[in-house]
Amino acid sequence: MTEIQMPRLSDTMEEGVIATWRKKVGDSIERGEVVADIETDKAIMELEAFDAGVLEKLLVEEGQTVPIGTPIAVVGDGSGSAAESAAPAAEKPAEPAAEPAESAEPAEPAAPASPAEGSAATTNGGSVAEGTRPKASPLAKAVAKDLGVDLASVRGTGPGGRIIRADIEAAASSAPAEAPAAPAPVAPAAPQVATPADAEEVPLSNIRKVTAKRLTESKQQAPHFYLTSAIDVTELVAFRATLNERLQAAGGPKISINDLVVKAVATALRANPAVNVSFGGDKLIKHKRVNLGVAVAIEDGLIVPVIPDADRKSVSEIATEGREKAGRAREGKLKLDEMSGGTFTISNLGMFGIEQFSAVINPPEAAILAVGAAKDELQLRDGEVVARTILRVTLSADHRAIDGAVGAAFLQQFTALLEDPLRIIA
Repeated sequence: MTEIQMPRLSDTMEEGVIATWRKKVGDSIERGEVVADIETDKAIMELEAFDAGVLEKLLVEEGQTVPIGTPIAVVGDGSGSAAESAAPAAEKPAEPAAEPAESAEPAEPAAPASPAEGSAATTNGGSVAEGTRPKASPLAKAVAKDLGVDLASVRGTGPGGRIIRADIEAAASSAPAEAPAAPAPVAPAAPQVATPADAEEVPLSNIRKVTAKRLTESKQQAPHFYLTSAIDVTELVAFRATLNERLQAAGGPKISINDLVVKAVATALRANPAVNVSFGGDKLIKHKRVNLGVAVAIEDGLIVPVIPDADRKSVSEIATEGREKAGRAREGKLKLDEMSGGTFTISNLGMFGIEQFSAVINPPEAAILAVGAAKDELQLRDGEVVARTILRVTLSADHRAIDGAVGAAFLQQFTALLEDPLRIIA
C-alpha cells in the first residue's frame, strides 16, 4: 500500500485544496502521471504520482481543504486490500492517552512547574536539585500564588523540608515581590462582520488567504517608508513607438511601457545593489542576482511571476517572458520555481488609470515599486507652458534594510534611465 499525501508545493503552503481528481478509483497510475490538481496558496498545480499502481481509494473529496502531509488517496496492486486498511485522517481513531504517572504524594496534586524547574535554583538554605519540585502544602501553594512568591526560592521548615504557610509569609515579608511581567502584545484579530440577508458569503481561496496573511505580516513587521518621483516620460513614449516599428518589421514582440520600466528597474538595481536586499533578522541578505517579480492580478487574488536575471535580458526577452508568464498565471499554470526567488517586485496599476499609489512590500523582499499611469500635464519650461507626459512611481521600502538616501539614489537613477531611454537598452 502507498499513500498519496498532500505535498508542500510552495514555500509558504500550509494546506491545499483538491481542485480536481484526474483519476478515479480503479484507474491504473504510472509514476510521474498527474493524478490531481491542487489549489495552493499561489496557484493551481498538478500533483504527480511517485509510484505506479492502481488507485484504490480517495480519502479526500474535491473541494476539501487539508493540511500538508495528510493522506489524500491510496495506491495498491488492485486487490483492494490497501483500501480496506486505509481510513481518512479525520476518521482514524486517536491513540489512547498515556497513563498518568503515579504521584509521589497521592493525596495532593503536583505543584505547577516553576520558572526554576529543570535547573539548579538557589534557596535560602541551599539549592534545589535539578529537575525536582519543592514540596509544599496545598495551603502554602495557594498563599504563594496570592503573594507572588516563587516556591523554588523558599526553604521549607515543615516535616521533611516541606514548605508551609509560615515559610511563604516570611519570604514575602523579607523580599519585595517581583513586578508582574508586561503582557506580550497581541495582534488585533480581524473583526467578525455579520452577513446581511441581502448579501452573499464567498469563502476565501487559498491564494487570497495567504496573500492576506503575508501582507498583514508585512505591514505589521516591516517599517515601510515611501518615496515618490514624477518622471517625464515624453521621450520614452516616442522611443517605444519607434522601437515597436522596428521590432514588428523584424517579426519581434511588441514592447509596452511596462517592459521598459522592468528593464530600467533591473538596470538601476544592478547599479544600486543596496536596494536588492532582504532583511534577515540579525543579518542583511544582499542578492547577487536581479530577479524581478511582476505582480499580476487574477480572479482569486494576486500572483507574482518572477523574471530571473532581468538585468541580463533584453527588453524583447523581458516582454516575451513577462507576457507568457502572466498568461499562465491567470490560468493557474505557473510552476513553483516561476513564482519563487524574487528579490524586488513591480506593481503596475497604470492600465486601470491609477495615477499614483503605494504598494505593500512582498516579504522577504525589502522593496516594491508602484507604477501609475502616464498622463499628459502642462508644465512651465523655460518660461513657456508645454505639454509633457508624466509618470509617477512610488518606492515602498523596509527601513530595517534600506535607508532613505539609498532609496532616493535608486529612484534618481531609475528616473534618469526613463528620461533618457536609449540608456535602457545600451
